[in-house]
Amino acid sequence: KLKAQGVVFLGRTNMDEFAMGGSTENSAFGPSRNPHDTTRVPGGSSGGSAAAVAAGMALVALGSDTGGSIRQPASLTGLVGLKPTYGTVSRFGLMAMGSSLDQIGSLGKTTADAHALFDAIRGYDPNDSTSLPDGTLPVARNMQKVIGVPRAFLKEGSDADVLAQFEKTLAALKSAGYEVRDIDLPNIPYALAVYYIIMPAEASTNLAKYDGIRYGLSTPADTIGDVYSKTRGTGFGPEVRRRILVGTFVLSAGYADAYYRKARAVRGLIRDDFARAFESVDAVVTPTSPVPAFKIGEKANDPLAMYAADIFTVPVNLAGVPAMSVPSGTVVREGKKLPVGFQLIAPHGGEETLFRIGEEVEKLKV
Repeated sequence: KLKAQGVVFLGRTNMDEFAMGGSTENSAFGPSRNPHDTTRVPGGSSGGSAAAVAAGMALVALGSDTGGSIRQPASLTGLVGLKPTYGTVSRFGLMAMGSSLDQIGSLGKTTADAHALFDAIRGYDPNDSTSLPDGTLPVARNMQKVIGVPRAFLKEGSDADVLAQFEKTLAALKSAGYEVRDIDLPNIPYALAVYYIIMPAEASTNLAKYDGIRYGLSTPADTIGDVYSKTRGTGFGPEVRRRILVGTFVLSAGYADAYYRKARAVRGLIRDDFARAFESVDAVVTPTSPVPAFKIGEKANDPLAMYAADIFTVPVNLAGVPAMSVPSGTVVREGKKLPVGFQLIAPHGGEETLFRIGEEVEKLKV
């Protein structure tokens, strides 16, 4: 679609291996660096895309978002990052990680840039069985300028300076005529655990084809069992292997009912929580990331800390609704100003609401 519209492609960008990571450190090409402080990560998994746009190498970039992989890099590099409604952009050609979670979206320096790229790539594609036919999404409703804040959820591991900047943005929106309401999303605290059951389960299934027999890298060995183990041990990095093992475990006999099926049930409850919230508010807002950009290598040996950085973004993918991160000022670390993001979440098909509020936030210059 982009080529047909005359878009000039400048190159491919770095990312975490198979999109598994939140820092772009899990790459055969080495880590990408944050243009605001090159000792720090740009986020992930689409960190190369974010770094390229933030550094002025490209006007816009594409990324894929399974649990925050567009929005989190956008937050850490001071960009606008859009994760559209599930099914609005074709996934045909995307190397799937979590098929029920993955969505392709846009990164740009402004809401207008991210909007233009989204408009260019959206639309039905018969090659993607999850692609939504044109005209099936709800018609955008009139905005009431009411936003909801799940305050009880915001203190989960959040940096104090990030929360202060979030409150500053909320205050500015109030001054601009928005009503801010506290809302309850009762099942959101379970979202991170649910995500890290469903996503590895789908990833392990999608990556099963890389067996050294029919598809992908093959490592010579004497027996078929050795071919499997050597090929997958050689071809996959540590984080990918970790997620495959978790996914295989939760799908194994005796554990699928205890973990995977329960996680899917709670996912439905999370989707219902958002639906109820959107009956009374135009959008739900949170910080995009609970922390600013961290040092390269700082969390390399602490995967749980890396996973916890997704706490505000993964509920969106579980619900399938659209969300966008917009720049929301900076915090200072070691004398460097590091960007933080303000996440806007809208109902299914509510991208126009995101763009309208995003443009308002840009005008506030928090």
